[in-house]
Amino acid sequence: MDKMNDEFYMSLALDMAERAQGQTGINPVVGCVVVKDGAMIGIGTHLQRGTGHAEVHALNMAAGKAQGSTAYVTLEPCSHYGITPPCSQRLIDEGVARVVVACEDPNPQVAGRGIAMLREQGIDVEVGLLRGRALRLNEKFIKYILTKQPFVTLKSASTLDGKIATRTGDSKWISNAEARELVHTLRHRHQGIMVGVNTVIADNPSLTTRLNVPGRNPLRIIIDSSLRLPLDSAVVKDGLAPTVVVTTEAADPDRKAALLAAGVQVIAAGSGPRVDLQAAMAALGAMEIGSILLEGGGTLNGAMIAEGLVNRVVLFFAPKIVGGGAEAAGTFDFAGVELMRDAIQLEGLEVEVLGDNVCISGTPVPQH
Repeated sequence: MDKMNDEFYMSLALDMAERAQGQTGINPVVGCVVVKDGAMIGIGTHLQRGTGHAEVHALNMAAGKAQGSTAYVTLEPCSHYGITPPCSQRLIDEGVARVVVACEDPNPQVAGRGIAMLREQGIDVEVGLLRGRALRLNEKFIKYILTKQPFVTLKSASTLDGKIATRTGDSKWISNAEARELVHTLRHRHQGIMVGVNTVIADNPSLTTRLNVPGRNPLRIIIDSSLRLPLDSAVVKDGLAPTVVVTTEAADPDRKAALLAAGVQVIAAGSGPRVDLQAAMAALGAMEIGSILLEGGGTLNGAMIAEGLVNRVVLFFAPKIVGGGAEAAGTFDFAGVELMRDAIQLEGLEVEVLGDNVCISGTPVPQH
């Protein structure tokens, strides 16, 4: 097939994988398209951890007609027995003649073995088509599989002068309805949502996903060094999603017992007086939380980005100016840098216009 057809089918596979974001837990999102004699005979997407992979769904649809076909897969087919059998072997058994792979699998259990397995059986394998898009699509999975720590997306909405509330604390609403809809899509696509206890005390949010089409509610994570979380708050009482409170070893045992009795999980990260955020990320990773949407206030945002724990920043800007000086909370509150050359820089910028709001997102460059 020519390059244009290859890109068409791989783009379709990537489109399908993208729609499954938020459903696969710590597993990657993967799409597959099987083509024979110029026609699609099978398509598939990995939908849920522990269930059939994209290649399996696509080959099942092909119904035994995949002999001599081309399979377009957004991530290297697996080569090992896990919860499910290896997809590379299924492609071989079905007689697929050519496999086009967007990117290699960083999972040490795969890491090139699936591609090698196919080539050893005489299958023509091409790697790298639309690689950048495929890597971006699975950036959460890649971070988790290599570090066992969650991928953190920091989301915030602010005025043009960088304020997330007025000097009286009023913040509803800074962003418009289109921006808020996108935020709920982000919630659906992350396993956890994290805020500081001050946000819960001030706003009593439910921290759930509210979309026109029902979405998945993430695990609610509250950073609370002194266990000040009110027992009558929505995240404790509404039962809409599990809640985890991250505190310190010095926290009041009576408060901890009360939260546990209310059905809230409590974990300690550090000896105090403040939560050790590095230890918190390690603990959450050990719980198989592979992605977190951080919707914190300025203090938590500042602490997370200053410690290099933020992997992507998504900032919404509304055409409003509220002033208020230091009394009005800003997006980031941390000690900061002395020289502009030491500023935290974002790369890979993406800009999206949402009505009269603008969304700017990018990846923080690691500080050296």
